[in-house]
Amino acid sequence: MTIVWTSDLNTGIDVIGAQHKSIADYINQLERAIQRHDRTGVGHVLADLVDYTLSHFAFEESLQEEAGYKLAKPHKAVHDMLAKRVASYQQRHEAGEDIAEQLHAMLRTWLLHHIKRDDMAYVTEVKANLLRIVKDKNEGGWLSRSLGRFFK
Repeated sequence: MTIVWTSDLNTGIDVIGAQHKSIADYINQLERAIQRHDRTGVGHVLADLVDYTLSHFAFEESLQEEAGYKLAKPHKAVHDMLAKRVASYQQRHEAGEDIAEQLHAMLRTWLLHHIKRDDMAYVTEVKANLLRIVKDKNEGGWLSRSLGRFFK
């Protein structure tokens, strides 16, 4: 079943939302490759999905760490577990096993639940930190403000 983007998947952090939509697009591409019985296409989508997902996880984890999100380590553990599962599917695919439908179902379910449960949990802290960074930048940064106060 195709992933249709709905408002309950929107974290309110545009860059994260765009990345989540890209992951959903990869999962939908996987579905189309399955429908075409395109084993090579499944392999290509799987490789692209793995690369993109790992970079997304690293980005998301860095935002959480920067914000001081208290559940950053458990969140990373969830990411690591998925990465291992997908790597296992990738190895099985490369060994000739037909894992495409099973992989698609797992990824679809995982992504939707992960966004709604795990990702929504960090949104408040990460958004607040991003707003602080933007405000600081707009005000010239802490050094500029400090020097401005000192030399005024």
